[in-house]
Amino acid sequence: MGGCSAPNCSNSTSIGKQLFRFPKDPVRKKKWVVNCRRDFEPTPHSRLCQDHFEQSQFEEIARSPAGGKKLKPNAIPTLFNVGDPPYAAITTPYILLPLKPEPVEKELNFGDHGYARRTPLPGLEEEDTDRTAEDQQPCTQCQLLKKQLEQEMQHTARLQKEAEEMKKRLYRLDRIEKGLQNFLFEDQIRALSLTKRSRRAVWSPETILKARKIRCAVGTKGYEYLRELGYPLPSYRTLCNRLETKIMVTTDMSCEELAELGLGLMATCDSPTEVVGDNDEEDLIGVLS
Repeated sequence: MGGCSAPNCSNSTSIGKQLFRFPKDPVRKKKWVVNCRRDFEPTPHSRLCQDHFEQSQFEEIARSPAGGKKLKPNAIPTLFNVGDPPYAAITTPYILLPLKPEPVEKELNFGDHGYARRTPLPGLEEEDTDRTAEDQQPCTQCQLLKKQLEQEMQHTARLQKEAEEMKKRLYRLDRIEKGLQNFLFEDQIRALSLTKRSRRAVWSPETILKARKIRCAVGTKGYEYLRELGYPLPSYRTLCNRLETKIMVTTDMSCEELAELGLGLMATCDSPTEVVGDNDEEDLIGVLS
């Protein structure tokens, strides 16, 4: 809020001085302007401080809502540093005469009294009315910040919901991984995420031994059928390359008979036949490790 509009006066509320608006009544406002010795048109923000009013211009008991002094309805400022003012202070009591008799109300609420109804005197509540109007004006910046806050709250709620879904999904994946660890090794679990027939899989020695036992148990066709279903097992070529000791043998025994011996002999019945020595009838059957 600005300071006092009187010449040679810099009082303001920052130093504890009370300021008063210029009256809306054109006659009273003109007297205030003339006594100020200023040729200007007061604006709604123009004020005069309490030092320019005599003590007789204040109400004896009435106080403003802020707790300060309250001017009389016909108060006129007279204390200035520019000589005697043209308009002297009014010391006679201000009496408001009604223009017409107040109509009698027929229906009164219970507990209501007529003496509490009266028309307020002009100038008594003009400062409070202006302040209330300023407080009720919508703040554009406040509305914008409120809208941004609502958007941020909605975004936060959406992220919290997504985080809860991710926690549930991770919990399910963790349970699935623990279940796979009961019958698969770590390299087999990693191989499940690779594309079919991928050559990037790295098999551990435990998986190689396990795959050899499975192939001996179910045979060639059963082993390949498991691989086609997606069971993580190395190919037969990988098994042959990873065996530590390899002995090439030829025999006339069938694949089932070799598996029953339990010698670790892996038959290659589905592999193409190769000629060994001068015997054209004998085929390369497997690798003994």
